[in-house]
Amino acid sequence: MSFFSRLADRARATDSILCVGLDPHPDLVGAEDADAALDWSMHLIEATAPVACAFKPNAAFFEALGPGGWAALGAVIEAARKHAPVILDAKRGDIASTARAYARSAFEVLQADAVTLSPYLGRDSIQPFLEDPERGVFLLCKTSNPGSNDLQTVPLAGGGPLFRRVARLAASWNLHDNVGLVVGATDPSALAEVRREAPDLWFLAPGVGEQGGELAPALHAGRREDGLGMLIPLSRGIARAADPAVEARRVRDEINRLRSTPRPQESVAGERARLADSLVEIGCIRFGEFTLKSGRASPIYIDLRRLASFPVVLESAAAAYQEILGKLKFDRLAAVPYAAMAIGAAIALGSGRSMIYPRMEVKDHGTRRGVEGEFAPGETAVLIDDLATTGGSKFEAIDRLRQAGLQVRDVVVLVDRQSGAGEALAARGIRFQAVFTLDELLDHWERFGRVPAEQVKATRQFLRTQPG
Repeated sequence: MSFFSRLADRARATDSILCVGLDPHPDLVGAEDADAALDWSMHLIEATAPVACAFKPNAAFFEALGPGGWAALGAVIEAARKHAPVILDAKRGDIASTARAYARSAFEVLQADAVTLSPYLGRDSIQPFLEDPERGVFLLCKTSNPGSNDLQTVPLAGGGPLFRRVARLAASWNLHDNVGLVVGATDPSALAEVRREAPDLWFLAPGVGEQGGELAPALHAGRREDGLGMLIPLSRGIARAADPAVEARRVRDEINRLRSTPRPQESVAGERARLADSLVEIGCIRFGEFTLKSGRASPIYIDLRRLASFPVVLESAAAAYQEILGKLKFDRLAAVPYAAMAIGAAIALGSGRSMIYPRMEVKDHGTRRGVEGEFAPGETAVLIDDLATTGGSKFEAIDRLRQAGLQVRDVVVLVDRQSGAGEALAARGIRFQAVFTLDELLDHWERFGRVPAEQVKATRQFLRTQPG
């Protein structure tokens, strides 16, 4: 039987996806001693075994205690395996004979059922751990620490962040139902992305509790449709409780309550969700204290001109526009200068559609053209802009295009601030569509913890009180 089949059987038998961490930190144990670490771990195993889907001893805390600690680790694994599968949290990663030695150490010497690994060295560094279907691996994908963004979210030339490439590779390597992923509960948005890339894999999702991860958004984002496919590891929160048995059962029951509730409907999902997150990551949308042109103080600032400096995100934005544009009939893309020029060019390159643009000012020399680019009077142009507030700048561009003999029936933007632009354009007979409304973005960022709740609240209050 494969490792994850056994894990699923244990989850159903205990009605639990709680993974109890065995981390004998000296502060918890009360001593820096192998015997004390062993006694402490044994007590925690016996207290939590009825509701533990798995146990996860952290190799580092045992190894730090020397030969005695290594012996204690073996004894802890042996005791824990009598109740549930054991995942050795060792984060190994090496190649050739070294990788094979690590696999032998984890599976043959220590007798762990699974181990955490770094996939950074590629398939050959993982292969020795995959040969026995009864032994599993969890590959580091999007980890729970803040520094994970240093490498794991780096955009690839083909599009998307590195961690999504890891997820796709893991799914392709899962030939024996023994490959899972480590995806931190501190980043529900990444959890949702990885779940889309690897719909069948099991996730180990650390970070709930002291690292700031919250159960509800993590479970909604990461669990499979069958309610399984996810382990929630907890260590200190249970170990520090006055009664670890009571606390483990309480956490198990809370997890079950949440995973039995329907997922909230997502207005922003898939590639749109990643684009929404990228807008915050690259500073196109910022939160804090800003002074607007009007002199009014604002808790949010939107600067979509920055997209030009981030070609991967720009390409993603252009693709999102194209989802809307593909349903419209038009002859030319017309980008509003200057904010939408890069966006319009990216859409043109990605779709093969011709782009023109209305000038902000018509020169009194040269061709004196009001609209630059190739077009013919009578053709239809769709107006592309980055942002819509009241619609004022759109009317100026539409008038310039119409003066040149072009018809304009549609306006498409990336973000609608919901400040009246749609209504104003409709009054002039212009259809208006946006990739995102600001409300959708705020809901998404709040749900997945991308923006602190107090900043979302301040922004919503600001939007309610802005002049009509």
